[in-house]
Formats: sequence, structure tokens, C-alpha cells
Amino acid sequence: MSHPLINPADPPERRQAKLLTIVEALMKRVEEATDDSGAAYAQFQRAVLLEDQVRDRTRDLERALDLLNDSNARLERAMGEAEAARRYLADAIETIEEGFGLFGPDDVLVLCNSRFGMHMPDTHDDLVPGLTFEGYVDRVSRSGHLVLPRGDSREDWVARRLRRHADRHVMFNAEMIWDRWVQVSEHRTADGGTVVLQTDLTDVMRLEREERGRLLDDQARLVRATLDHISQGVCIFDAEGRMLGWNRRLAELLSIPVAGARRGAAFASLLSLLKGRVHLGQKMSFARLADWGSGTGPRPPLTFDMRAGADTILTVSAEEMPDGGFVMSFTDVTAERAAIRAMERANETLERRVLERTLELEDALAQAERASAARSRFVAAASHDLLQPLSAAKLFLASLSDNGLGQDAEATLTKAQNALVSVEGILGDLLDISKLEAGKAALTPGTVRLGHLLRQLHDEFAPVAALKGLRLTVVPTRALVQSDATYLRRILQNLIGNAIRYTESGRVLVGVRPGRARLRVAVIDTGPGIPEEEQDNVFREFHRLNARASAAEGMGLGLAIVDRACALLGHPLVLTSEPGKGTAFTLTLPVAKG
Repeated sequence: MSHPLINPADPPERRQAKLLTIVEALMKRVEEATDDSGAAYAQFQRAVLLEDQVRDRTRDLERALDLLNDSNARLERAMGEAEAARRYLADAIETIEEGFGLFGPDDVLVLCNSRFGMHMPDTHDDLVPGLTFEGYVDRVSRSGHLVLPRGDSREDWVARRLRRHADRHVMFNAEMIWDRWVQVSEHRTADGGTVVLQTDLTDVMRLEREERGRLLDDQARLVRATLDHISQGVCIFDAEGRMLGWNRRLAELLSIPVAGARRGAAFASLLSLLKGRVHLGQKMSFARLADWGSGTGPRPPLTFDMRAGADTILTVSAEEMPDGGFVMSFTDVTAERAAIRAMERANETLERRVLERTLELEDALAQAERASAARSRFVAAASHDLLQPLSAAKLFLASLSDNGLGQDAEATLTKAQNALVSVEGILGDLLDISKLEAGKAALTPGTVRLGHLLRQLHDEFAPVAALKGLRLTVVPTRALVQSDATYLRRILQNLIGNAIRYTESGRVLVGVRPGRARLRVAVIDTGPGIPEEEQDNVFREFHRLNARASAAEGMGLGLAIVDRACALLGHPLVLTSEPGKGTAFTLTLPVAKG
């Protein structure tokens, strides 16, 4: 249906012009309206706005009220759950056999079970939630069922109990009347509260006491059995000097009646009983022993001898115990003392026999020394007296060789000369060994040119070695040594001569190994060697390894002379040998200064 002011047949431009005219007419009418009509419209607009705000606030309040109701419901459920948990906790701690009390961080009792303080009926009703820890300790200390430690007042007990409360963990046993015991333990909670547990230990303490009593009885029986089975007599006294115990061996050693050694007998009465039966050793008397036993201060240990009867000797030891009492032991040392006396007599006899034997040996030694000296003098005199006619015989034989003898006579003369030379060598060896043994060898220490001495020995023994097909090698040296030239020559001469004599093939080497303070001269051969069991024997007089050697080759005195001369000069000599490979004698000589 179209508006009467608008003709549908009008073109759009016409219709737009009509609408503009209508709008202008309406606006003009509005402008011409009165002020009252404008105010009413403004109030209407404000009322519409207020209604919207009230509606929004109402919706907000409704939502807040819903949230509050939900929170109240949750709080009510939480309080119900907390109350249920509290009932469960109360029921749980009620099932605990021990007394249980929980103090908060402020040391106020929060909850406890019915067994808390059950051992103190006069205080039990005061132990309720809300009680402070100090109040709890005060009420416990006033209970007539608590037995305070000996010497403690109630105030001392309370002060010590509160001091221990500061510790994180506390545990102690409290004694109650009628022989009952309670163990009290404290433990800190995570928030600083305190859990107090009270455990009845009466049965445990009684069992321990009974067990301790049985152990003491067993120990007493064991000690008694031990005392009765030891070989010493033992008696024990308390601090007042009363006898506490003894063993059977004591009565046997001291021969005292059983009535005299009874429990509770005074130490003084035991001494009176012993006065007519025993005799004390030196530096000990019954008066001194009585003073020692009745002394109040520390007692020093005592040890003394006692004679019981005619033959029995006892060693007595007395020593104080930590509790002020003392123990005495009596040991039978009769057999030991008899053994000591027997040993002393045996020692005296032995010493007398040793002295007699020593005197006999001294006489024998003196006789042997006189015989040895006489032998040495005889050998020296005989050797010296024999050397003169030998020298004359050698001269006579030498003169005969100048008379143009026949070939056979010349051979016989040569053999006679060689025999005389051998006899002269043997006599020289005897003369040397006798001088060395008698200690009359004249030594002239000085600087010796070792190289010159070795060259002389090489010239002396080279022909002898060549006759046996041996190669004698002497290593040159410029060393100077400190020694006696005559005896050093004799030592090296005997060593080189022996090496050539016992070596069938090969060589003999004489070398020097230099050193700063000492040098070593070695004589090495490729002979048959010396077995280890014979190496000490080769230095004995008249000992030769080759028993087939003739007397013309020596009497086995060469190495004996070497050994004694080296000892006299202080020149160490070392023998090393391996059978089948050879022998080495090493002589150590001091290097001459300068």
C-alpha cells in the first residue's frame, strides 16, 4: 500500500523532491515546539539509561550471589571433611598404646589421647588441649606418682626438663612409684610443633633387671670357679677393710681355719691370725701392713716375700681397687726359688770349671807358643846354617864344570846343580814362613814402581814359560804403589810361578786395573782350575793340589807365604777359579801419593 503523498507514477527525482519538502516541514515543526516538551524527552532518555544500568547491576549481583552460595557450600563441605579428619585422627591416636600429645608451634597442647599422662592419675585430668608446655611440665613435676632422681629438687627437674625441650629429639626414662617406669620421647614436626610419646617400660625394665641379676649371679659363679681353680691364693677386701671373698688355695697356703677366713672378717683380724704362722720378708712388718690396709688415701702397690712353715716361700702382692677396696694374692714360689738356688750353684760350679779350663788352655797356649817359637827358631837357624854349605857346594860344582868333563859327567853335574837350587829354594821358603809366623819379618814400606817390578818378573819367568810352550803376557803400567818391595816381589813371584807350574797349555796374563786410591793386580792362567772345596786349603802349609809333583817343584809353601805376607802388609787377596777354565788371583794395593 503506497503513501497518499507519494504518487507511484512520479519519477524518482519528483519523489525525492517531495520527501525533502516533508523533512524540512517536520524539522521546522520540531524547532517551533515548546521547552517543556524538550525537558520531558530528556528525562525519558535518562530513565532509559538508568534502567539499563540497574538491569546490568542486578545481573552482576545475581552472579556474585551465585558465587557466594557456591563458596559457602564448598566451605561447608571442607569443614565437614576437616571435622571428619579430626575425628579420624583422634580415633587413630586413641588406638596408639602409648600416651600421645601434640603441641603446636606455639607450645600449646592441640590434642592428646586418653593415655597421655595415664601413669599419673592425679595429673591426668589437667592435661587437656589449650595447656602450655610449661604448664604440662609443671603439673607433671607436682605429681605424687613421679619419683625425682636422687639429689634433685622439683625446681631442678623442671629447669632441666625445659632445657632439654629445646633439643630437636629428646628421650629419657622417668621412674614412677610402685616400681614402674615410663620412657618419654619428644620429636619435632615440620611446622615446629612437638609430639610427646609416653611408653610404659615397666615390664622391660623388670626383665632387664632380672637378666642383669642372672648375669651377675653367673659372673659371680664364674669368678668363684676361677678363683678356686687358680694356683694362687686370693682374698678381696672392701674399702672398710672387710673381707668380701677368698678361695680355697688361700687357706691351703696359709694353713688358716675356715672360721678365720670368713666373709666380713676384718683385715686386722686376719693379720693377727697370721702373726704366729708366717714370717715376713725384709722391709715388711705386720705393723706396716696393718697401716697400709687401714689407710684412707690411695694405697701404693705392695710386693714382698713371706715364709710359711719351714720350706714354703710365698710372694705376696697387694693392690688397691677403683672402689677403695684392695685385693691380695699369695703365690707359692718355693720351687722357683729352689731352682734359682740350684742354677746359682750350677753357675758357680760352671764358672769355677771355666776358670780352671781357661787356666789350662792358657798354659797349653803358652806351651804351644813356646814350641812354635822354638820351631821357628830351629827352622830359621837350620835353614841359615844349611844355606852356607849349599852355597859352598854350588861353588864346588861350578868349578868342576870348568874342568872339561865328559858329556855324561856334565849331565850329572847339571842335575846336581839343579837339585841344589831346589834345596836352596825350599830352605828359603822355610826361612820366610818361619819369619812370618814368628812376626819377625822386617818390613820396609815405601813407594814401589809396579811397572819396573813386573818387567823384572817377566824377564825372569818368560824363559820358563817358553819351555812349557806357554805365552806369558805382562801388561805395562806406570803405577806407583805403597808396599814393601821385597815382599811384594815375593808375593807376585810365587803367584806367577804357581800359574806357570800348574798350567799345561794356553797363557798366563798379569794385568793391572787402576783406581784412585787402590789398584788391583791380577794373575790369570788357563790351567785346570781349583775346585771350590779346595780353595781354602791351597793357602795351608805343605798342601799341593797335584800330589804327583816332585819335591824339586816345591813343598807347597808358596801360597802359604803369599797369604801371610798379604795379611802382614794389609793387601787383600781374592781367589776366583772355575775348574777346567783357569784361576785368577787378584791382589789389591794402595796407590802411592805423589
